[in-house]
Amino acid sequence: MMPKDQRVFTKEFKLEAVQLAQKSGKPQAQIARDLGIADSTLHHWCKEFSKAGERAFPGSGNPPASEEEMRRLRRENELLRQERDVLKKALAIFSRSQL
Repeated sequence: MMPKDQRVFTKEFKLEAVQLAQKSGKPQAQIARDLGIADSTLHHWCKEFSKAGERAFPGSGNPPASEEEMRRLRRENELLRQERDVLKKALAIFSRSQL
């Protein structure tokens, strides 16, 4: 069985879909069908837009500052763990040779 390709939508498409859902007076399910997307997808977009406003849907190329900081700290944390492990191994090797 072949995996489904995940469709990618632009920020502009998502914003227009949310505005259409808010202003048209039609049910979200009808709007989603008209746009060719799942109604749960449109619901998720509306929810995200209500939380973040115009900053919603940053895309993978422009993450929010907090996510970028978290990613940087995780990378730094992993590097420090690797350095610590190397030092532990070196200490074990040197302490064995002194016995």
